[in-house]
Amino acid sequence: MSVRHALTTRLLSRIEDAGLNASAPPQQLWLDGWLVRFSPGKAKRSRCINAVANGRLPLVARMERCERIYRHAGLPLYVRMTPFTRPSTLDDWLAGRGLHRIDDTRVMVTTEIPQHPEAIDATHALERLSHDDFAEQVGTMRASPAGQRAAHAERLARSPVPYQGWVLRSRDDGAIVACGQMATEAELVGLYDVFTHPDHRGQGLARRLCAALLARAHAHGARIAYLQVDAANLPARAIYRRLGFVDAYAYHYRAADPEAN
Repeated sequence: MSVRHALTTRLLSRIEDAGLNASAPPQQLWLDGWLVRFSPGKAKRSRCINAVANGRLPLVARMERCERIYRHAGLPLYVRMTPFTRPSTLDDWLAGRGLHRIDDTRVMVTTEIPQHPEAIDATHALERLSHDDFAEQVGTMRASPAGQRAAHAERLARSPVPYQGWVLRSRDDGAIVACGQMATEAELVGLYDVFTHPDHRGQGLARRLCAALLARAHAHGARIAYLQVDAANLPARAIYRRLGFVDAYAYHYRAADPEAN
């Protein structure tokens, strides 16, 4: 029997912590209460500032130190803003300094993980990939440069929580048509890098893949699932709602150059 959990602030804070753990790159350090990440990978969550504590230094001094870190790494500076950001006035302070708001994102949660997924149709096979192979595959599908693919593989291999990368492969020609990952921590499981090849969208592949991953996670003790999705990606959010996910909280980034990659 499934147990419904209320989406309390305490639970959402645990989910935020799990998301930080799942996206931890080797290239990170603590700076006066801020978790500063500077991986050369594609995901902004692995190359941004997470302001998780108030700290003691003046904001100007902290930002100057962060700017030096990102200049040295050759990366644009992003600050991730969540309901848990500290100080709570940071978003307004950054806006006043001219940093632009970008990438409105929703964290979606379900406390009733599907235990009996829709069967994968006979024309596709579910297959697990190694970290290197998964990073290469999703990078190819997204047309990510080689450096970002290598950074993704490194982050997966050195993650403090275990990842599993899975794909749907066509039985006809062997082509990979959809991919996704799950990262598990205690009773929490996060879905990451869910992507369907543009030529195969609209066939329910992402829904079947996610349901299969969630069922596997449930069989190994997961009871609460979360994911992060672009707020403007309405088709993806509709898929996740059909799997039982609801919007739990929002986050966005502040960037000096909104066009930087």
